[in-house]
This record gives sequence, structure tokens and C-alpha cells, in this order.
Amino acid sequence: GKVAIQYANGNGADSSNGISPRLKLVNNSSSAINLKDVKIRYYYTIDGEKPQTFWCDWSSAGTSNVSGTFNKLPSSKNGADHYLEISFASGAGTLDPGNSVDVQTRFSKNDWTNYSQANDYSFISTASDYTENNKITVYVSGKLIWGNEP
Repeated sequence: GKVAIQYANGNGADSSNGISPRLKLVNNSSSAINLKDVKIRYYYTIDGEKPQTFWCDWSSAGTSNVSGTFNKLPSSKNGADHYLEISFASGAGTLDPGNSVDVQTRFSKNDWTNYSQANDYSFISTASDYTENNKITVYVSGKLIWGNEP
């Protein structure tokens, strides 16, 4: 319980040309966490392998300090064949104990074809407001400290 992820979907539709995870990383530990050491993974099915683009629409750590990369899993899992990995630049600073950082993101395929979110591992269709989601993982310095991988 050093950290937790709270999640809200910015788009709860099953079929959509964009996935919009809104994330809140909460520091429940007794020490500050350097955000540049944090990686957050959101797992999904790509539903047609195409190049994708990531956007950070807003973050309390500074939009320019947030980046996202797409990664294909070595083998498909239940509800996931890819994950979006969100990371922070050194300019994001630290996350003090008892505080949180908000990250509002979205991503799409470059040709705007639809994803089916209903079968995505990290997706919760009813999460219109922040709720803990242990199907989104958090790594600090490469070590898994929150969530369950698919």
C-alpha cells in the first residue's frame, strides 16, 4: 500500500476511436517518491494493430512532464495484448506523502479506427468518478508496487 491508482474513464463507451484514462497516483507511504522513477501501465487490447498516438491533456505534474509509450505484450493475456506506459520527466518533481498527482490522458490509433474497451483488462465502464483500480500497475525504479499484471 505505498501507492495507489485511482482511475476514472473519460470515455465509457464500449466502441470508441479513443481511450481516455484519467489517473490519480496517491502516495500512501511515509516518504516522497521521485516521479521520474515512476511508470504506470494501462493494459488493453489494440483490436487491429495500427500505429497509435498518446496525448496528456492535463496533469498536476505539468503536461510537458508526462509521456506515454505503447508496448506489445510478448504474448496475449486475458484482456490485454498491449499496454500504455506513462512516465514522468525529472521536471515533474516529487510526490510527497499523503499527496497525489493527476494525469488525464487519451490515446487513439492514427487512422482513428475503433477500440472495443469492454474486453480491456484495465477498463472499468462504470468508473465515471475516481475509484481504485488494481488492474493498472505502478512501478517505482522497476519494481512493481501497485496492481496486478494481467
